[in-house]
Amino acid sequence: MKKEMDFTSGPILGPLLRFSMPILLALFLQALYGAVDLLVVGLYATPRDVSGVAIGSQIMMTYTHLVSSFAMGTTILLGQKIGEGNSESGGRIIGTSVMTFLLIGLISTALLPLFSGSLASVMNAPAEAFAETKQYIAICGFGSIMIIAYNVLGSVMRGIGDSVTPLITVAIAGLCNIVGDLLLVAVLHMGAAGAAIATVASQAVSVVVSFFLLRRKELPFRFTRKHIRIDFATLRRITRFGIPIALQDLLVGFSFLVILAIVNKLGLIASAGVGVAEKVCAFIMLIPAAFMQAMSAYVAQNHGAGKPERSLRGLMIAIGISTLFGVAMFYLAFFHGDLLCRIFAKDAEVIAAGFDYLRAYAIDCLFTCFLFCFIGYYNGLGRTAFVMMQGISAAFLVRIPVAYYMSTVSEQLFLIGLSVPISTIFEITASFTFFFILRHREKRRLLAQN
Repeated sequence: MKKEMDFTSGPILGPLLRFSMPILLALFLQALYGAVDLLVVGLYATPRDVSGVAIGSQIMMTYTHLVSSFAMGTTILLGQKIGEGNSESGGRIIGTSVMTFLLIGLISTALLPLFSGSLASVMNAPAEAFAETKQYIAICGFGSIMIIAYNVLGSVMRGIGDSVTPLITVAIAGLCNIVGDLLLVAVLHMGAAGAAIATVASQAVSVVVSFFLLRRKELPFRFTRKHIRIDFATLRRITRFGIPIALQDLLVGFSFLVILAIVNKLGLIASAGVGVAEKVCAFIMLIPAAFMQAMSAYVAQNHGAGKPERSLRGLMIAIGISTLFGVAMFYLAFFHGDLLCRIFAKDAEVIAAGFDYLRAYAIDCLFTCFLFCFIGYYNGLGRTAFVMMQGISAAFLVRIPVAYYMSTVSEQLFLIGLSVPISTIFEITASFTFFFILRHREKRRLLAQN
């Protein structure tokens, strides 16, 4: 069961790819959760259910990203401690994370179902699909503690260099979700509610399997029941890394929800079309997202070991590989996006609307290969405050204003969707600028020492 990787010595490309591929597959299977919901609902239910699942799953995806981003604080801190050769604090880090996220999970399980109607209203859910949207959010909200538990366990495993175990757990859960969707939606015709129940049940399975595998795992430090408590010094360090990432993801996710709310005003077809396009986007953005997570763990270890040039070489390699896939995804989504949308919908108008919006996202594929790798690089360095600032600035100074302006001059979804690649260009510019600032500071520091 020992699958940890040491990124501080030896070749870079091979270990980075071996670590990234399980992350990619795990992200693919996670994206499959919502995608299977929408696919089965699109084939066996009504456009109301499609819109309800599309809007509701977008809200839950934003919540999931918030949790996983905060959990990145655990990944970064564990990676840095292992890179430093200081594994004694590993037990305290895990124990503190478990207790902290348990409290967050209990609060979320109570609040999300309570405010499900309010969230549906804020999202301008079409009147025809309001009940389905509220129902989907409420049911998934009851299972939010499972979302938190899975992400905490995954962050611990990636922090110690193990990306295989999270893949195993999410693969099992993904299979359960497919079976549940087919049973509850296709056979029992429960619509959006059935899709939500299947999602929650499959997440519960993933948590049980994760605990079982973690107990059998050989950890690079001692971890006992005595460690399962909140150590406030450790919590401060986790939150110092995790909160900026979580806040950035929350507000960036909110910006996409604002765009969806803008589109929802255009009617049921536009709402369902963008929902379908978002599910496609969840897949075409998987490769840069995988490299972002891999870079965080890779750079954290090398930063802890005091090897900045090795971190930089890893960044360049990750960008190069990610770019190759980015060009391929652009071609597929821009010229054949209608085929991708047909996977999740059968209504011709919904497919056409989804394809129109997806073409703008295709352009973004050419830029995210740079941006996501840089974000992982800065997260690994512990520069999460910068990641937060550039992400929030792009969301509120560029993405939302451009989307709103485009919606006032045209109802064409492609023009509204252009707000996404335009904001990504803004973030890349900020990332390169900050990169050269850090390099200049490092050169000045070395000159001062000499």
